[in-house]
Amino acid sequence: MICRSWYKLYAPNSLKHRRNTDQIKLSDSSILAMLIWQAELGIESQRRFCRFFVGLSHSRFNRRARQLLPLIYLIRHTLNQEVDLSGKILIIDSFPVPVCQPVRNYRVKIFHDIADIGYKATKKVYYYGFKVHAIVSDDGYLLDYAVTKASVHDAKETVELMNNAHPTNHYLLGDEGYLGKDLAAKLKHMGYVLWTPYRKNMQGAKKITIIN
Repeated sequence: MICRSWYKLYAPNSLKHRRNTDQIKLSDSSILAMLIWQAELGIESQRRFCRFFVGLSHSRFNRRARQLLPLIYLIRHTLNQEVDLSGKILIIDSFPVPVCQPVRNYRVKIFHDIADIGYKATKKVYYYGFKVHAIVSDDGYLLDYAVTKASVHDAKETVELMNNAHPTNHYLLGDEGYLGKDLAAKLKHMGYVLWTPYRKNMQGAKKITIIN
């Protein structure tokens, strides 16, 4: 029911009234509900999820789901504006998504046009694949995320994520990957304060600021 309401409220007419909608056996709102259910079940493979249903084509379901991505983004953005996060600290971070073992970094051909080699600092290893950047509240609410090539620096995606999320919170916590005067200045201009740990060799590294 809620997916049907979201669809009526947010779906553009170009999507609602596209060709052959009268011949579709599974409505767009049902696809939305199924995607939510898949996420709730924690099933990462769409092919595996489709096996739960008799007569559901994986390729067709995947195509329909991708067609709804702009609508899903719009719904999520609208819900972000309605969530009360006032007074909470936001956290920005990233994690690697390797698609092969490091030994195959320079031989793998899959995703060759959209993936590349990045560095996983915590394990001091290079990997081939992607990187996920995300902004969450301190209690785990996901505001926005982006998937990029593995080589994209954490700081590069921060401004775009904050622009997309438009959070009302003013404090953003990040690790050393977000350390830098340029990023801090850009965020300050947008009205946000970036907190990052000092590096040991930085001037003022021993200073601790407490904000009540």
